[in-house]
Amino acid sequence: MTNWIPDLSSSDSGPLYQRLADRIESDIDVGALPAGSKLPPQRDLAFDIGTTVGTVGRAYSLLRERGLVSGEVGRGTYILARQAGAAIAEVYQPSPVEGTRALGASPGKLRFDSTAAPFVGQSEVLSGMLAAVGRELGTEVASYASDFPDRWFEAGARWLGRNGFRPAPDSIVPTLGVHAGVMAAITAVTAPGDLIAFEHLSYAQIPRGTVLAGRRPILVHADDQGLDPDDFEHVCAQRHPKAIFLMPAAHNPTAVSMPLERREAVARIAREYNVLLIEDDLYGHMSDYPAPLLAELAPERTITVGGLSKSVAAGMRGGWLTCPPSLRHRIRVAHKLLAGGMPFLLPEVSARLVLSGEAERIRQRSIAEVNARLDLARAALDGYDFNACPNIPFVWLRLPDPWLSGTFKNAAAKAGILIDDEDEFKVARSEKVFHRVRLGLSKPRRQEVADGLAIIRRLLEEGDAGYASFD
Repeated sequence: MTNWIPDLSSSDSGPLYQRLADRIESDIDVGALPAGSKLPPQRDLAFDIGTTVGTVGRAYSLLRERGLVSGEVGRGTYILARQAGAAIAEVYQPSPVEGTRALGASPGKLRFDSTAAPFVGQSEVLSGMLAAVGRELGTEVASYASDFPDRWFEAGARWLGRNGFRPAPDSIVPTLGVHAGVMAAITAVTAPGDLIAFEHLSYAQIPRGTVLAGRRPILVHADDQGLDPDDFEHVCAQRHPKAIFLMPAAHNPTAVSMPLERREAVARIAREYNVLLIEDDLYGHMSDYPAPLLAELAPERTITVGGLSKSVAAGMRGGWLTCPPSLRHRIRVAHKLLAGGMPFLLPEVSARLVLSGEAERIRQRSIAEVNARLDLARAALDGYDFNACPNIPFVWLRLPDPWLSGTFKNAAAKAGILIDDEDEFKVARSEKVFHRVRLGLSKPRRQEVADGLAIIRRLLEEGDAGYASFD
């Protein structure tokens, strides 16, 4: 590969040996350095790029640690073919990217695949506010929002605040929901080709979106206490992700909340390796888990996102994020470019819901309704292993042998219930198998939840017979 010279012109941060290793890895990814090709001798490459032999040697060593190359004294350094199970194979290359759900739900099915806010009479409040906004601000409602009123930022600061965390209004970016906010943050603070870290199980629409945006997800292990700090540090040292997306409280789908000691460790590691933390607190705002947010522990590098969809009204697309001041303008611009501008009506009504106290009153009614449904689930699933968190509208059910996650999902669909198998939450191909499904409890009416849980219980008890189909 004597004609290949790495292009380092677009990478000007971090030690040169790391930038060189990252450039070589990128060229491997795009096929510029195919398997079996030989990298230039260290002395030749050092001369070509104007550095020392030691710097090139450190870059080649880093590539060996990543499992990308092999080298022998006297023979040179060669690009390895990617093997199944190798660390580099954990980079997500999905096809298709849309996940395991159908784009349109089948009619007549119970929707246990949704966790949007339950209906608790929101329509009366929303219709009154919508009418008031139309009367008072008719010209603004008919257009995009050219200027954001101060009340939108005040509402975001109030809604995102919990426990001891109180973001300043001038740190707030209004967004069209949490998903749009997270994607705006990722695209604003990273560049195409950058690595973004995720837990093995996560809200997988975000990593799928990052792939479409040209970023590359990588995996970090988690256990029954959340993200594993040791593996996070290992990934940071070996792979150098620019950011990590995580849900420290009421994780979706596992319902796990990360204890204080782990949050402190994650904040320390992120600071040491200059990794940005993107904290999804959408469910955490419902759980009221007492540990401090990552935004309290590492405010200079944390972007915290929250909204109304799980506790007030998903159709309002009300969301906000808080971030370090240096990132606020970039994220606002990224959100505008991705979303095509902010309509005036939705953020105005969302702000009025929060500032009037109606959002909090609806949130309390939603939580009461969710907990009533969780009581139904605990009774229906008694004797089976599942994770559940107070106030959170789903359970993470472990399937008894011989059920497989996908097989159980298909059996439930045949019985009239749409659920999510574990593949819906997998960020990438992985050796980990959980044999679990997520049951969302907030979409159907309460009696329908009870009826659906009875069907789930029957399927669980059928065992081998559940595989049979007489269609």
